[in-house]
Amino acid sequence: MPMVQCRDVTKVYRQGEVEVNALRGVDLDVKAAEFMALAGPSGSGKTTLLNMIGGLDRVTSGVIHMNGNEITSMSQSALSEMRLRKIGFVFQAYNLIPVLTAIENVEFVLMLQGMSRRARVKRAEQILKEVGLEEQLHRRPAELSGGQQQRVAVARAIVARPAVVLADEPTANLDSKNGERLLDIMEALNDRHKVTFVFSTHDEMVMERAHRVVHLRDGAVSDDVLKSR
Repeated sequence: MPMVQCRDVTKVYRQGEVEVNALRGVDLDVKAAEFMALAGPSGSGKTTLLNMIGGLDRVTSGVIHMNGNEITSMSQSALSEMRLRKIGFVFQAYNLIPVLTAIENVEFVLMLQGMSRRARVKRAEQILKEVGLEEQLHRRPAELSGGQQQRVAVARAIVARPAVVLADEPTANLDSKNGERLLDIMEALNDRHKVTFVFSTHDEMVMERAHRVVHLRDGAVSDDVLKSR
């Protein structure tokens, strides 16, 4: 089974008396270790689909499997456990905890998993070194640049060795140089650790670097391009 499997996924929101069809019967398979992008203009459904895959929102109809488990019928507690153990998230706004240092932000997921302090510090240091932040371990988010904060967010997403990392517009708040560096880091992590990466994006640079690009328009898949490598 693919790492992620979506079958006839729909999402309908109500805005007063109006129904908005955010997703319209999406079928999608994502293989393990893919480095792929969900692309499309604003309102195409890409972020909605990413949220459905991550269990952050419920489908209106259809079925989603993650790493062999059907998530569409899971309880909230089971979804929370799956997100803790199987999914890493990278958000556009970084979502770092302001009062914690870089290493403490990265450690936090491992602490929730019950890992010993010694083991989680060692792993957090290793991952922060991989993303080029070994000199910023003890700085808080306000003391870091936007690019550095996003690299901390990537380290936090990857540190627990999840099955898949879901990144929502990861380069949106970065200049082109920092965006390129972030993509270099994520591609290296994908290659080294074989973690599946799925981005939502409308950034041409991300689409160029992705190994596969699934285009969405009006809540439906309009194109699916697998690039030769």
